[in-house]
Amino acid sequence: MGSRNFFNFNKLKYKQKMFTEYNNLPNNSRVWIYQADRVFTAEEVAIISEKAVDFIEQWTRHGDNLKGSFTIKYNQFLVIAVDESFNNVSGCSIDASVRFVQQLENELHIDLMNKMNVSFKDGENINIVKLSEFQQFAKAQKITKETIVFNNMVQTKEEVESKWEVPANQSWHNRFLVS
Repeated sequence: MGSRNFFNFNKLKYKQKMFTEYNNLPNNSRVWIYQADRVFTAEEVAIISEKAVDFIEQWTRHGDNLKGSFTIKYNQFLVIAVDESFNNVSGCSIDASVRFVQQLENELHIDLMNKMNVSFKDGENINIVKLSEFQQFAKAQKITKETIVFNNMVQTKEEVESKWEVPANQSWHNRFLVS
């Protein structure tokens, strides 16, 4: 009997597509919201979209693929999401996503990481102001408990849908409101 060469399929690493449409992610997917200090142009939306897909396709946790997505809301908020039922993120993979966002900031000359900016609606307009200005507006009652705010501290896709865009009295913003 001659020796037969068998191909070992276990050694072959299949490269799965790790990007999935945002709407296809489970509701418990983890999210990070980055608000821009200005509205994205149509060209910037296209650049962000292309680069986000490329980033997610190669995003890993200690060599294991991560299944993720992104969405852009109001042409001003970048939401990056990962399906942790597929693989959990780690500190290194979170760091990689932060580096990706910093690269976008540098390339597009836009601020996405300033956590001291606060966003709220004035009618249909979205305003982004420094936290100190938001506090002054609240004190002057220009911002009230009914003012729609964006709670960028939400943690899951489900919370983006239910707790992200809410009246100020239903968010951490409530601490600045005048009773």
